[in-house]
Amino acid sequence: MKSINHIAIIMDGNGRWAKAQGKIRTAGHLAGAENVRTISIAADQLGVKHLTLYAFSTENWKRSQDEVSYIMKLPAIFFKKYMKEFIDRGFRMEIIGELDPLPKSTKQVLLEAEEESKRNAGLHLSICMNYGGQSETVIAAKRYAQALRENPNLELTIENFHEYLLTKNLPPVDLMIRTSGEQRISNYLPWQLAYAEFMFVQESWPEFSEDVLKRCMEEYVHRDRRFGGVKE
Repeated sequence: MKSINHIAIIMDGNGRWAKAQGKIRTAGHLAGAENVRTISIAADQLGVKHLTLYAFSTENWKRSQDEVSYIMKLPAIFFKKYMKEFIDRGFRMEIIGELDPLPKSTKQVLLEAEEESKRNAGLHLSICMNYGGQSETVIAAKRYAQALRENPNLELTIENFHEYLLTKNLPPVDLMIRTSGEQRISNYLPWQLAYAEFMFVQESWPEFSEDVLKRCMEEYVHRDRRFGGVKE
């Protein structure tokens, strides 16, 4: 199978999956966290260079306090269990989002994972935590305005505006997958998704297996990407 440089996934449906299993919503989030390991390893073995996962959006604070509190504990649970394996596999972690509003302990765990893996050259695994595309655009505009004050001759172009984004280290997304049947991007990576191929699968995130990932990648290979041009 032809490899894909960058896959981004909206990991949707954890709570609904848990409810269908007769479990509480937090059980779905735990199962979803476990699946991050499964799919990260599968993506790496399938030749994917960048995998970006939408873990918590700027809008997710609207959920119940109990649910949000549990989600904020998951990074510590996850990295305590799997960080050594990720390091051994050569994964490089990057945490993308506005981290200051997170609980101090959550932020610390995330930044430690990033620091511990920064010298690795394998799969670039990015976790979007308290991330929102519209907020990112505002942050980038403010950063550019500051740079312009320091250098009034600074020209704004598509190429250099990218440097002010929270996601400046990410290449364009080739394939965006959303699980659980929803068909929207929910404020996710608007800059990198400009020419991405979209796939919306019915499986919830805890059900999203290596076989489903392969299916999506195989379909992607047969897509005709023209990037605004015309192929004869």
